[in-house]
Amino acid sequence: MLVQDVNNTPCFCEERTYSGRMQSSNHRLRDMDQHHPLLSAGADVETGSLAAAGVMVGGPHACHAGGNRTLWFIQDSCGMVCAGMTWFLVLYAEFVVNFVMLLPSKNFWYSLLNGATFNSLAVLALASHLRTMLSDPGAVPKGNATKEYMESLQLKPGEVIYKCPKCCSIKPERAHHCSICKRCIRKMDHHCPWVNNCVGEKNQRFFVLFTMYISLISAHALGLSGMHFFTCIKVQWNECSDFSPGVSVLLLIFLCLEAILFLTFTAVMFGTQLHSICNDETTADLPPCVLIKKGFHFNNFGCLKDRMSLSLNCFTRTQCSSTWKT
Repeated sequence: MLVQDVNNTPCFCEERTYSGRMQSSNHRLRDMDQHHPLLSAGADVETGSLAAAGVMVGGPHACHAGGNRTLWFIQDSCGMVCAGMTWFLVLYAEFVVNFVMLLPSKNFWYSLLNGATFNSLAVLALASHLRTMLSDPGAVPKGNATKEYMESLQLKPGEVIYKCPKCCSIKPERAHHCSICKRCIRKMDHHCPWVNNCVGEKNQRFFVLFTMYISLISAHALGLSGMHFFTCIKVQWNECSDFSPGVSVLLLIFLCLEAILFLTFTAVMFGTQLHSICNDETTADLPPCVLIKKGFHFNNFGCLKDRMSLSLNCFTRTQCSSTWKT
């Protein structure tokens, strides 16, 4: 059967046809069930044969971590710089909170409780950042759109699927090609330079946790900074900090600016992600005008547990195959 790819070029692969938009209103009911079992992430035929079961698909510059497993890491200069800046800013906030505000405080319980809370959230934020950055976002097997592989799928007459001409892969429903990762990503939401990775089907939960933790520590840092300013002004900066008043004020101003910026950004992103999860949508699925007009309407907040298996523990392993079932 000879069909055409997305650029109308003859090829030995097929496209799935839909009425109207590619993502219909019923896509949440058939999204995972209609995928052919040979299109799973462990079926990479990039070298002409199927990979062994259980092999994690690596990025365009994936680094082998030993055995058959591959560490997913995108070697993009801009993304690596942004990811490094993220860690630097979080560690800077920890330095100011601990050494400028909490340790010099004479109130032991105030320092202990706020220090434990802030540092715990900071560790969780950095752990979520690592999991988002180093997790396969749901990459589609690369280079599997071959004649032999298509014949092995045993497609029914009239059945069509999509091919991505950029990475020569069979493109599942709602997958999108990322020009930075150079792969098609299942349920790709967007490529985030701050985590140096795409946000997709398999790592969105970690990205949601990352934005939540960053917004929490940003709000906490703003509150602590306000209390510190109030206390230090009342005692005229005498014995208020181990640093000089000028240095302390400068460090606190930079911390407040950082906290305001990241609180605004991550809170909006966190709300957007929750809205997308509850409505089974991704940013890549919708045009910009729709994203602006739709607003935030949560029909069922319980969908977070059902659709994404959301857990506050970012260290737990997940079974991504059931993450998006409805």
